[in-house]
Amino acid sequence: MGIAADIAIIVVAALLGGMLAQLLRQPLIVGYILAGVVVGPYTAGITVGSREEIALLAEIGVALLLFTLGIEFSLKDLRPVRRVALFGTPIQVFLGIGLGYAIGQMLGLDWLASLWFGVALGPSNTMIVLKTLGSRGLLGTLSSRVMIGLLIVQDLCVMAIMLVLPYLGGTSFDGWSLLFAIVRAAIFLGVMLLIGTRVIPWLMRRIARWESRELFLITVTALGLGIGYAAWLAGLSFALGAFLAGLVISESDYSYQAMGEVMPLRDLFAMIFFVSVGMLLDPAFLVANAGTVLWVVALVAIGKAFIFGSITRAFGYRNVIPLASALALFQMGEFSFVLARQGLTSGVFTADAYSLILTVALVTILLTPPAFQLTQPLYRVQRWLFRSAPLHTFDVPKDGLENHVVVVGAGRVGQFVAAMLHRLHVPVVAIELNQQRVDECKKQGIPVLYGDAAHPVVLMAAAVERAHLALVTTPTLKTTQMVAQQIRTLNPDLHIVARAEATEQLAVLHDLGVYEIVQPEFEAGLEIARQALLHLDLPAMEVQRYTDTVRQELYAPIYQMHAEYKNVHALEHARRLLEFTWVTLPDGTPLAGCTLDETQIRSQTGATVVAIMRCNRLIINPDSTEQLQAGDVLAVLGNRSELERFTRIAQPEATSR
Repeated sequence: MGIAADIAIIVVAALLGGMLAQLLRQPLIVGYILAGVVVGPYTAGITVGSREEIALLAEIGVALLLFTLGIEFSLKDLRPVRRVALFGTPIQVFLGIGLGYAIGQMLGLDWLASLWFGVALGPSNTMIVLKTLGSRGLLGTLSSRVMIGLLIVQDLCVMAIMLVLPYLGGTSFDGWSLLFAIVRAAIFLGVMLLIGTRVIPWLMRRIARWESRELFLITVTALGLGIGYAAWLAGLSFALGAFLAGLVISESDYSYQAMGEVMPLRDLFAMIFFVSVGMLLDPAFLVANAGTVLWVVALVAIGKAFIFGSITRAFGYRNVIPLASALALFQMGEFSFVLARQGLTSGVFTADAYSLILTVALVTILLTPPAFQLTQPLYRVQRWLFRSAPLHTFDVPKDGLENHVVVVGAGRVGQFVAAMLHRLHVPVVAIELNQQRVDECKKQGIPVLYGDAAHPVVLMAAAVERAHLALVTTPTLKTTQMVAQQIRTLNPDLHIVARAEATEQLAVLHDLGVYEIVQPEFEAGLEIARQALLHLDLPAMEVQRYTDTVRQELYAPIYQMHAEYKNVHALEHARRLLEFTWVTLPDGTPLAGCTLDETQIRSQTGATVVAIMRCNRLIINPDSTEQLQAGDVLAVLGNRSELERFTRIAQPEATSR
C-alpha cells in the first residue's frame, strides 16, 4: 500500500506511544518520539518504508505549527517582553552559534562544519516548548510570553542566517548570488505585505459569506501551505512563509475561526513530525558513541540553559522567569534537523557528524519535559538559598496591606473596579504585567504591583494571605485557572470573584473554588436590554423581574451540577419572594401630602418603604413622620403581590378607579 500503510503504522504507533506517555504523566510528544524509534529503520519489527515521504509530511506539520503560531501572534501580547525579544534574542542566537562552533572544534570538525553546527544549535524547538507549556497549563503567563517572544524572533534570526549560510565556504565567496537571494527575499516580503492587506481580507470575507465550513477550512489551509510554498520558491523557508500567512490572518476578523478549524489538522501533522523525528534515531549509534553523545548533550544543555537564563535576567526579569526559560529552551530546534539534512547533502557534514547532530537534538528534546517539571522544586531551593528579588510596587501603604482587595489584571475592567474601590477608601492593590497599564494606575494613585499573578511570589508580595477578597479580571480561562489555583494554595479561605467569557467556563472555575463568576458581555447585554425596556415604559418591577429570571437561567448550570449549592437555591428563592424595587409617585397620587404613618402603607399592602430619593437627596430608613410628595422615588421592599398592591394605591384616584 506504500505511504498509506506507512501512515497507518505511524498513527497506530503514535496512539500507543501517546497512551503510554499519558499513563506515565509525560507530554504526548515523548510518546510520539518513542513510537518513531520503534517503527524506525534501526529497530526490529514493523518498519515504515517511505521515510522520505513521511519527512515531507513532517515538514507540513512544522509549517502548520508556525502557521497557527502566526495566527496567535499579537504585537500587543508581546509588548511587555519586546525588549528581551527584539534585543536579547539576537544576542542569544550569536552566543548559541559561538557555543556550537566551540563544540564542533572540540569534535574535530572543520571551521565550516563547526559554523553549521553552531547555527543548528542556536534555535530552540518551538513545537516542543509550546506543547510543554500547554500541557502544564502555563500559556498566557509572563514566563510563557517571554519564551514565545524569544522563539519567534529566534526563528526569524535563523531564517535570515539560512539565507547566507549556503553561500559560505568553497574556494570563493559568491557575493552576487547572496545579494540576489536577499533582494529576492525582500521582494517576496513586499508582495506578501500587499497581498496580505488587499487580497486576503477580501478573499476571507467572500468565503465567509458563503457559510461553508468545509470551504473555509480549505481556504485557510491553502493560504498557510500555499504561501509557505511560495516562500520556498522565493528561496526562503517553507515554514517562514506559513508563519507570515498566519500573521496576515491574525489581523483579520476571522482569526479565531481559522485557528479553530486548522488546529486538529495541525495536531495530526505535528504528530507525524514527532514520529518522523524518532525514526531518525539510531539506537546502535547511540550505544556505540554513548560517551561522546553524553558530553555533547551536557555541554549543549548546560550552555544553552546558562545563556537563556543570563539573557532574561540581564533584561530585568527576576524570580522564576530566568530559571523557567533556561529549563524550557535548552534543546535543539526544528531547524536543527533541516540544517543537518542540508549539511549532509551539500557535503558539509559527514555521515557520523549528521548522526551525532540528530542524536543530540533528539536527546535534548526528550529531556525537555522532565527538566521543565523541575522548575518549581528548583525555584523553591533558589528562594531558600538566595533572597528573592524585590518586586516593583507603587503607592502601596508603607505599613503594608491588611484586609484588602486584590485585583488581578488592571485592564479596562480591573482598572475601573480598582479605581472605584480606591475612591471609596477601600484598601486595594492591583497586579498587572503590562507597563502601560501600570503607569495608568500610578497616575490615578491606585496601589499597583508589577508582576505575573500566576506566580506565588507575586501573590505573596500582594499579601494575598491577608486579603479580604480577590477579583480576577483577566479574560483568559487558562490564566484565571492558574491564578485561582495559586490563591487557593496561599489562602484557601479567600473568596474569589472571577471573570468568565463563556457559559461552559462557569463549572470549571467553580471547581477551582471561585466564589462568584461574572460574564461581562452578558451583563452588558442584560443592562442594555433593561434600559430598552424602561424606555418602552414597561413597569420597572416587571423589568427587574425579567432580568433576574434571565440571570438565574444563565447561572443555573452551576447550581444544578453542584450539590452544595442547594442552599444557594433556597436563598435565591427567598430573595425572589422579597423583592426590592423603586417606585415613582406620580402627579395626583393620593399619598402626596401624607406622612408615612398616615398612609398606612404597611398595614394596607404589606410592603415597606425603606428609602426615599427626593431632589437628588437620598433619605435612608425614613421616619414615620416623613411627608411624601409627588415625584418622590420610593425604595419599596416586599414580595410580588405586596408590591402590586402598593403600586395600585400610589396611582392617582381616577386611574385607580
